[in-house]
Amino acid sequence: MEDFNKKYQMTDEELFAPIDHNDLESEKITAPRYSYWKSVFRVFFRNKVNIVILSLLVFVVAFAYIYPSVTHYDPFANLMDANSKHLSPAAAMQYFGVDLKWILGAGASGEPTFDAIWNGSRISISLAFICAAINMTIGVLLGAVWGFSKKVDIIMMEVYNIIGNVPTILIISVMAMLFSPTFWTMVLAMTVIGWLGIAYFIRTQVVIIRDREYNLASRCLGTSTFKIAMKNILPFMTSVIVTLLATEIPSYISYEVFLSYIGMGMSEMSLGRLIYAAEGAMVTPGWEMEFWSPVAIASIITVVLYVVGQNLGDASDPRTHM
Repeated sequence: MEDFNKKYQMTDEELFAPIDHNDLESEKITAPRYSYWKSVFRVFFRNKVNIVILSLLVFVVAFAYIYPSVTHYDPFANLMDANSKHLSPAAAMQYFGVDLKWILGAGASGEPTFDAIWNGSRISISLAFICAAINMTIGVLLGAVWGFSKKVDIIMMEVYNIIGNVPTILIISVMAMLFSPTFWTMVLAMTVIGWLGIAYFIRTQVVIIRDREYNLASRCLGTSTFKIAMKNILPFMTSVIVTLLATEIPSYISYEVFLSYIGMGMSEMSLGRLIYAAEGAMVTPGWEMEFWSPVAIASIITVVLYVVGQNLGDASDPRTHM
């Protein structure tokens, strides 16, 4: 003890001081503060690959919205110039001069393929985000109540058994043919029943956890079904919802590209419409860039969105925060 006092230059009174006993203080448990979303992002950014993929996603989405807004894109500006059509990147640079917009050559109307791709990307990404926001909001909220209320479950199961077994792509195709093929028509076609599958998936997850002790205690205390679903159940399913969102957003781009490729897409020059319009260029020597450029961008957007969403969904699982 003397050696300890000499080392730290402290007296016995400083080392051993009596303290007052407090019953309230003795009941307190000292633990580090826990922030859920701070932990989610810590786990997500711990993997350096996620940083690279997220940076790529931010760049693609930002470029798809910023570049078309600062450049004037007119797909028919060179329509009357026969020498400007179907040019390779080198030929376009030589004919129009060195410029970023000719880096991928010129298309069937003499339009810059680079500008066309990013204008189409903006349309396709906007479509995917709007459809995902509508379907996820309706599907998650309705699914939570559906899984917790037996009265709603009886009604919604009948609706699901009738409509849910019809192929989604068939319903979207019929809706696209019935109405004029515009952007908002495609949004309507993808959201008219798109929320139903999401709601059923959430309902299944809710059924698994609805009868746990804390939910039964809330019901005994008179808490409403809606409040239990919103406060007790949905926060527990954050990782499931994020993972589901990761699969939904790319799927809408895939639907749009597929429908446009078979000639049933919207009239706006989205990525799918560009691929459809350049179908003949796929096998024409010197024109291949017109087809494969939008295919490559559509593939990058869908794959990156899926990977980022999946990894964020894994990071949202509290079991990975240890």
